[in-house]
Amino acid sequence: MKSVKKNLLLATLALGLNTGAALADDAVLKPFVLASKGSGTVADKVTAAKTALLANGFAVVGSYSPYPDTNIIVVTNDEMKNTAAKSENGGFGAAQRVAVTKIKDEIQISYTNPTYMANGYRMSGDLPNTAAKMQAALGKVEEFGANGLTAANLRKYHYAFGMEYFDEPSVLADYGSHEEALKAVEANLAAGKGGVTKVFRIDVPGKKESVFGVAMKGGDKYMDDKYIMGVIDFKDVKSAAHLPYEMLVTGKKVIALYARFRIALDFPDLKMMGSNSFMKIMESPEAIRKALVVAAGGTD
Repeated sequence: MKSVKKNLLLATLALGLNTGAALADDAVLKPFVLASKGSGTVADKVTAAKTALLANGFAVVGSYSPYPDTNIIVVTNDEMKNTAAKSENGGFGAAQRVAVTKIKDEIQISYTNPTYMANGYRMSGDLPNTAAKMQAALGKVEEFGANGLTAANLRKYHYAFGMEYFDEPSVLADYGSHEEALKAVEANLAAGKGGVTKVFRIDVPGKKESVFGVAMKGGDKYMDDKYIMGVIDFKDVKSAAHLPYEMLVTGKKVIALYARFRIALDFPDLKMMGSNSFMKIMESPEAIRKALVVAAGGTD
């Protein structure tokens, strides 16, 4: 199966396909929201952002610095968790991510667009309250990160021919029970197995489902957060809120969205070939999957 996927990828490269070019002209959504930019320090802006998010009903479930001058804050709320409970693998959408990034002398605050993510993850609703509360807490200058995709495009999204869809996740491990799976993942992340460590955990209400956000740093550069973002996050307004990656413990299984979907959903306009392209991180999808298999306690 892997060889088939690889052959399809090579065929796509040869054809130079890029689905991000064919977009509807109306009601487009973009993956990120620029909340503000200006002077200050990362530490002060992180503190202010957390305070504002808490005041607007969010729970801060984790934060980390994937590389210098960048801090990611992860939040959830009842709307996100309850909406996640109503769809298959909805736990992937149970969190939103806020990035505080220093670029030269400017501090950018940005966050994932809840409406975009809810549709990309095929959730039962598009999180209108969450979107409004994020804007109230942090502000909104503009949406960015792509030319845009409609909700309909997002719900059937894949980057190009032969690439994975949302409903084609990687199965990382399979256990005898949900509790056993959770225990193993917690222990492996605490030990940093595969170069993967825990950033957050959210338990989806009413389901045997928990989503873990994970930081990735290791000997294989192709799975490393800093290396990957150094290639693909090259524009003036940064898309650091792409991080962290997720693992989902659902029932007895541990799964993850395959990187050709997970990365492409947040960077749908990234070129297939050339500088700062998917070709430059061609090894990353498998490197990420293998690291997550180790972190999940699975076997390849």
